[in-house]
Amino acid sequence: MNTLKIDLSFVREIGPDPDAVTIVSGMIGIGKSLNKQVIAEGIETRAQLDYLQRHGSDEGQGYYFSRPVAAEQAGNLFKTGLPGYHFAASTSRTSAV
Repeated sequence: MNTLKIDLSFVREIGPDPDAVTIVSGMIGIGKSLNKQVIAEGIETRAQLDYLQRHGSDEGQGYYFSRPVAAEQAGNLFKTGLPGYHFAASTSRTSAV
């Protein structure tokens, strides 16, 4: 195992639930202390993305980036990227442009 994935049920509550914030930051800390890649799923807002990036999540996925797309569209999305975002070559973090 080289990845720790944070379930969307925790990510969804970032902001309204202080316990979820504590749990998520703890999960990220555990993943980092074990030298694991941390991926958060279910990111739907900029505030969630900002929080996860500030606390060291390596990657994220969710509707904030894109709704599900057909296979043909996915290839184009990988080539062109998301409008307003770039993916750093040395890390998988996403940042606004």
